[in-house]
Amino acid sequence: MVSGVRRMSEGRRRLSRTSSRTSSRTSSRTSYLLEHGWVDDRLCSDVTVVVEDGRFVTVGGPPVPGAERLPGVTLPGFADVHSRVLDRALGPWTGAGRGERWATLVDRLDPDGYRELATAVFRVLVAGGTTSVGEMHLLHHQAGGVPYDEPNATGLALVEAARDAGVRIALLDTCFLADGFGRPVSGVARRFSDGTAEEWQQRADELTADAGGDVVVGAAVESVEHVPLDDMRLVAEWADRFETPLHVRLSASRSENDACSEVYGRTPTELLSEAGVLTDRTTAVHASYLVGSDLVRLGAASCTVCLCPGSERERGAAAASAEELRGCGARPVLGTAGGVLGVREQLGHLDGPVADRVRAATADGHAALGFTDAGRIAVGHRADLVTFDLGDAPSTESALVGAPGAEVVQVVVGGRVRHRAGEGPEAARALDRVLERWVP
Repeated sequence: MVSGVRRMSEGRRRLSRTSSRTSSRTSSRTSYLLEHGWVDDRLCSDVTVVVEDGRFVTVGGPPVPGAERLPGVTLPGFADVHSRVLDRALGPWTGAGRGERWATLVDRLDPDGYRELATAVFRVLVAGGTTSVGEMHLLHHQAGGVPYDEPNATGLALVEAARDAGVRIALLDTCFLADGFGRPVSGVARRFSDGTAEEWQQRADELTADAGGDVVVGAAVESVEHVPLDDMRLVAEWADRFETPLHVRLSASRSENDACSEVYGRTPTELLSEAGVLTDRTTAVHASYLVGSDLVRLGAASCTVCLCPGSERERGAAAASAEELRGCGARPVLGTAGGVLGVREQLGHLDGPVADRVRAATADGHAALGFTDAGRIAVGHRADLVTFDLGDAPSTESALVGAPGAEVVQVVVGGRVRHRAGEGPEAARALDRVLERWVP
């Protein structure tokens, strides 16, 4: 075994090297002419943008000689605020055997396999227009809960996978301490648990050093079922100390609400508020079964709420509407969770004006992951662009909100082209091949 001091320094050096690789950009200057570009919350025609060192240096103005013309509709890159590699990988598999396949996958994966799987999943996300991903990272240890010699081996594997796929990542290190209210961790879930919140803090501390560029290290609470009240307080304190995003799966099922009421005499939202979890850096994921007072609490704390319409509809869950959330002061954003729909396809499931829906998928989503300088085609912001061929969409507006037939033809992340037309099917096939190796 490697000593604790040496392990910590090695982890910090590895994350530092990864961050420098993901944030490195050439100093080349690139110009585009957007046929229809989303600027200042509206579609504008014939927009000139100039990119240098991964950021927009010019937006608008006269055409630039030699600029690459991007026909169709171009939006800022999307933020997938709630990704779970382990769930997304098995998204296409439904039925009684899905749980067994999931457990098999969790049981077998090592850090190298996790990196391979995550790279394939992230490439599928990029092909759909995602330029920042929030990965709720749960798989921390070896079988039986034994730490790796490098205690953050799997987290570092996810960061490397994001670099390989060309996507920005918020690594949301997740605290998981119980199988349910008062039940000890068992089975494959032992790989998720650090034992105590203090031990989770110590391991998470090692990830924070030198994060930056295209990597944010945040915190997550798996749910009120899986983290006791006093331990949630420690997770919230950790997030406050590092001023980093804090995500939590909230009221994902009626059974969670009922059990929380029985054990604590409060709704999950009330319990999170008591634990100090709800702040303007908090994102509540799913929030499917809220009462009116819960919405008021989330809004009063200026929380973000991550809706996953594709996943929630598959489960038959009923979430608050985007307009309800905005009305109470919360910010709706979008995530894919274990579903197979991308962020853009889910725009059609939101209500409200088109500008509000696009903002949920772009600027507000990136901000929920700690990338406050992404999600807008504006001078000084990260140069992320996703361009659609209008295809059979009846209008440019319908193309914005997920109409079928509008193919993603190019994705630019931080000034670099990461996806071109026709590459999406191969990304999906590559994910299938990886899964076949790990879950025959």
